[in-house]
Amino acid sequence: MPKIGVVVLTMGDRPGELGALLDSVAAQEGDPAAVVVLGQGVRLPALPDGVDGIELPENLGIPGGRNAGVRWLREQGGVDVVVVLDDDGLLPRTDTFRLVREAFAGRPRLGIAGFRIADETGASQRRHVPRLGGRDPMRSGPVTTFLGGGHAIRMSVIDEVGDFPAAFFYAHEETDFAWRALDAGWDIDYRADMVLRHPRTEASRHAVYYRNTGRNRVWLAKRHLPAVLVPVYLAGWAAYTLAQRPPLSGLAAWWAGFFEGVRVPCPPRRPMRWRTVWRMTRLGRPPIV
Repeated sequence: MPKIGVVVLTMGDRPGELGALLDSVAAQEGDPAAVVVLGQGVRLPALPDGVDGIELPENLGIPGGRNAGVRWLREQGGVDVVVVLDDDGLLPRTDTFRLVREAFAGRPRLGIAGFRIADETGASQRRHVPRLGGRDPMRSGPVTTFLGGGHAIRMSVIDEVGDFPAAFFYAHEETDFAWRALDAGWDIDYRADMVLRHPRTEASRHAVYYRNTGRNRVWLAKRHLPAVLVPVYLAGWAAYTLAQRPPLSGLAAWWAGFFEGVRVPCPPRRPMRWRTVWRMTRLGRPPIV
């Protein structure tokens, strides 16, 4: 069965939640996973036995921190599947890692398995369901992206398509990675039975949410879409953002980020193949929405 490695990023401000998460990881059935916690420019609290800690000299952002965790697991050797978990999440079931192992062992082309994010009541927010409209969070199946708070990636996918885009810092790094994986022929599944319990939150709580969302959408399109689809995709997202009626300060930050994305390059540009566009369309989410 595949060997699991776990990456957890922390800003050091949730030691109680981090401890509970690590306890839930230790309670998983089967062989113990290799676990590394990375402090994003902060000192780490005391960690349980068997958990390694790395104190990064600065906050590398979510994708940069994950990349550092993956590099550490790769140096240890023998890890087949990387599980990434939010530090304020919790695995409420003890069979989650068994389900992960079985999923990847049984599907050689399964590249990524996204967990269902559920709040304290067991409900999933619409934004946590990687389908248009957030439909039916209890239905597992193939999708075109995944949630960053809880997911598993086959190490060989990272070896093939590369790291998370560190320049993004926060927002849409999962979609960037997912598009590359799909274009390389890997499958992505949403698994309702692999659950990460996470407090109900709003994405806009992050100070850089609006600016990074605007900028990274542009970078995402410029990096990966066929040229003819870039303006279609960006016009659609601009219209969607306006329809959400964000606060004026948020809208100003979004537009500032949007034009930063237009002005500042984020190489490399490797447009996906048209058959990948068609594949995503058949899966219910063409890369213009």
